[in-house]
Amino acid sequence: MSGLLLFIGLYNSIPMAKFVVPNSSYGSTFGVRVGEDPGVAASALTTSGNEIDFDSLNRRRFTDRVAFNEFYTIIKDSVKARLGHPVVRVELTNFQILTAIDEAISRLDYHAPDWCINYMTFQTQLGVGLYKLPKFVLNNLQYAAYKKTLLSIAEQSGTLEFDFFIKYFQENFLFQDFGVADFFILQTSLKTMRRVLGREGMFNVVNGEYLQLFPVPTSINEQVVVIFKALNTPTLHHYYINWLQRYATAVSKGILGQIRGKYTTLPSPAGGAQLNGPQLSQESEAEKATLLQELLTEIEEPPAAFTTFG
Repeated sequence: MSGLLLFIGLYNSIPMAKFVVPNSSYGSTFGVRVGEDPGVAASALTTSGNEIDFDSLNRRRFTDRVAFNEFYTIIKDSVKARLGHPVVRVELTNFQILTAIDEAISRLDYHAPDWCINYMTFQTQLGVGLYKLPKFVLNNLQYAAYKKTLLSIAEQSGTLEFDFFIKYFQENFLFQDFGVADFFILQTSLKTMRRVLGREGMFNVVNGEYLQLFPVPTSINEQVVVIFKALNTPTLHHYYINWLQRYATAVSKGILGQIRGKYTTLPSPAGGAQLNGPQLSQESEAEKATLLQELLTEIEEPPAAFTTFG
């Protein structure tokens, strides 16, 4: 045990390798900090108009004063309406509803569908391999590429791609016996060969905070293209918004079931009101399971690109 503590102490005392917070562009817009000019550091980068604060998801402390932005208000109003408000009293605080919304957004963000693909770019600095990027970029990072030769397929005679291209189509007699599976195998082989023999850089994510490029860039202003998936509230598909509303409602049902489950009945002049705490708890678990299955099969999984008929 003492050896483990010594290791942890030594690890914490090791200084972090040199890193930079690069100036970045996000999609077709520049990331901006409120009140500042375009082109600021990527740590302040937010999607244009996005109302999801990814840094605070599931990290909130209890408070009686909760402010909802427009996007969260849309989900909150749907939750309360589905639970019977204002016809019946819904014994949930705004903070409890906020935690339910956070859980729903976290689920959808973790399984962000391919329709949520985004791009950002930044330029390298000489001798620097670590770049600090926003959480919403690294949460669902798909790929990062740098070196100019990556941004277009080289087709000049003598290149690796050209040789593979000629060899493949010669062996297939110019589309005779052409097989789609063979084509994809070719693409995979090309990708591997470019990594081993070409100039394609590789990447890694360090501590969920830094993008590590290697080999370390040996020149400045090499363009880095980052592909990631992130929820962007201004462009979020209405089907995903509806899923968030339904999942947040299911979570809220569980919270409400715990509250109402403390008592079986409440005394009243009419003889007492029957509470439905256990029923709400059961409905909550069943609905969350159904919605999670819907997320994995209908939202996260992309549709087939083509269909074959026998």
